[in-house]
Amino acid sequence: MNKKSKRTKKIIQHSIMIVFTALMIYPLVWMLSSSLKESSSVFVDAHSLIPKGLHFENYITGWQGFGGITFSTFFLNSAIIAVVATVGSIISSTIIAYGFARIKFAGKKVWFICMMLTMMLPFEMVMIPQYIMFNSFGWIDTYLPLILPTFFGIPFFIFLIMQFIRTIPIELDEAARIDGCNSLGIFFRIIVPLIVPAMMTSAIFSFYWRWDDFMGPLIYLSTPEKYPVSLALKLFSDPNSVTNWGAMFAMSTLSIVPIFVIFFFFQRYIVDGISTSGLKG
Repeated sequence: MNKKSKRTKKIIQHSIMIVFTALMIYPLVWMLSSSLKESSSVFVDAHSLIPKGLHFENYITGWQGFGGITFSTFFLNSAIIAVVATVGSIISSTIIAYGFARIKFAGKKVWFICMMLTMMLPFEMVMIPQYIMFNSFGWIDTYLPLILPTFFGIPFFIFLIMQFIRTIPIELDEAARIDGCNSLGIFFRIIVPLIVPAMMTSAIFSFYWRWDDFMGPLIYLSTPEKYPVSLALKLFSDPNSVTNWGAMFAMSTLSIVPIFVIFFFFQRYIVDGISTSGLKG
């Protein structure tokens, strides 16, 4: 009876997991299916996941873009923003996290509290002040408002990496100081090699957030040649003409490919980074 109850429990657990998995991947499957349908039948046959005909020309039409600007330009713009912003956020957040975790300085707790409070501020609260500030700098219609702030640290990444650093025994730092290492040497030779999982986790999240960001480019960019993919997809929806839904869903499908590739190759770092396992005995 004990084995039978365990087997029944496992069947129920797996059934629940299968149901939730199906619910989560259904929108992706529907989008992929819609990208292969004729534009006029996307919402007519919205209940069907099997296209009546495979219209691969949606990908060709969608890739041609708008006004002579192909989606290769939009993808390149997204890559520039996401990669540079990710590099900046990881470098700065790691240095700041090391300072909070290992270095003693005046007002450390106060500054840490101030940093944590910024995580509670919704973007809508700082959106207008930031726009006024960046406009006074002459940064509007450039990538600077989307990239440069990341070089001053991201609070969530700072907290994540700091918690990871705290799991590393302080004795390693003391041993390194006995061997003649200063704080900078300890950081590069001891800390950085041990916090790679946390850094990679932060990098994955950062890349995803920047690649998927819509509001930022919408506020600061006005030249179509500088649009990322997230903003370029909006151009398909034209209230004054017929929307090419097939091409829009085709480009939407391609836009999530980089996210899937990065997650597939680096997913193990997410578990290691979030669990903050630190050193393993």
